[in-house]
Amino acid sequence: MRDSPAALASALSAATFLLLLPAGLCGRIVGGWEVPAHSRPYMALVHSGPKGSLCAGALVADGWVLTAAHCALSRSAQVILGAHSKSKQEPEKQILGVRKQIPYPYYSKARHEGDLKLLKLRGKATINKNVAILSLPLRGEDVKPGTKCHVAGWGLMHNDKLSQPNTLREVNVTVLDRKTCNGPKYYGHDPVITRDMICAGDPKGGRDTCNGDSGSPLICEGTFRAVTSFGKQGRCGDPWGPGVYTLLSQKHLNWIRKTIRRAA
Repeated sequence: MRDSPAALASALSAATFLLLLPAGLCGRIVGGWEVPAHSRPYMALVHSGPKGSLCAGALVADGWVLTAAHCALSRSAQVILGAHSKSKQEPEKQILGVRKQIPYPYYSKARHEGDLKLLKLRGKATINKNVAILSLPLRGEDVKPGTKCHVAGWGLMHNDKLSQPNTLREVNVTVLDRKTCNGPKYYGHDPVITRDMICAGDPKGGRDTCNGDSGSPLICEGTFRAVTSFGKQGRCGDPWGPGVYTLLSQKHLNWIRKTIRRAA
């Protein structure tokens, strides 16, 4: 539904809270640019209150958002759809509570495997030009090394909490082969970058997501392929520490569709 005056006030309060979050909880887009307002209508801003985490997500059905399992959300968590600015009272914004959190059943926090979570919203989004569903891929295909992708977020532009922007930004990243990403210069199998993960960044550095930009969708050649999961702490844009994303493999897609269908 469209925002009521009360909802708009809530959005302003939430946005003020977002600007005061410590850097460790903030999403980070390094080396990117501001996107045209409301040009990524599938993006969801997910937050959990003054001491909770800040994440992003993708609207995958009118009552469902896909994000990362490691995002810790309280019972008072809210999802803001149709946002461009975090602080402005935008009439495009739709604010919905979270009725239920459903993490992927085989998620491993220690190994970062299966880092996916579905959020069942309290109500359904009104689909329009500013709030739209991001279609899941038909098949859980792998993404070849060298593929160009992009990912958006509201976080830091540099490794500096003072550089946090107020509007949605996006960055281009390139997929790296898993053997290289598991090599000693990169992650060194700690953790292991598995076939259900995608490693993506820039060979020269300076273009990246980072810890806390969790749940943002990775779009490769026009298709939703993965969800932002983790990176090396405090090393945003480091060529040896590219971002790691949870691939929407066939088993993950089967779980997403089955969960939404059962809860409908």
